[in-house]
Amino acid sequence: MIRSADTGDMEEILSIYDKARAFMRSHGNGGQWRNGYPRRELLEYDIEQGRLYVLYDDFGLYGVFMMLVGDDPTYAEIREGSWLSDGEYAVLHRVASSGRRRGVLQEAVSFAFAACPHIRIDTHALNAPMQSALMKLGFRRCGIIVCDDGTDRVAFELVPVEAKPALE
Repeated sequence: MIRSADTGDMEEILSIYDKARAFMRSHGNGGQWRNGYPRRELLEYDIEQGRLYVLYDDFGLYGVFMMLVGDDPTYAEIREGSWLSDGEYAVLHRVASSGRRRGVLQEAVSFAFAACPHIRIDTHALNAPMQSALMKLGFRRCGIIVCDDGTDRVAFELVPVEAKPALE
């Protein structure tokens, strides 16, 4: 199940991000989510904005992600490729799993798709497990974007069938 996060979830959310960072490091991705990213202040802001969500079951939280529908300034410029559609889109950021359950990304994508069937997401070039999972879910690699901290990310997009360009 998925619901909006609240401040009472913060310690479990921080623990999930700790586990996700450890997973990334153990899979050769030492460049993403460094120095304790995402920080508590950012997560608190996302909660205030109503855009941080948690996945949970009878045993507690097992995943977290940020989602918003609308333009993300980070995606305004893309190089080494292009976006598939200029239509309204949902953005997923900071998708993380505690490791207790599989399929967190798929659940987050399904949730976002229900809000807007056009989704953009990005990840670090060294995050091979995430890139593979995105491709399996039907996302297409579109190019490279630059994050607020100046680092590159590989950008992916999932567009509704009617938004895809017609074949010539």
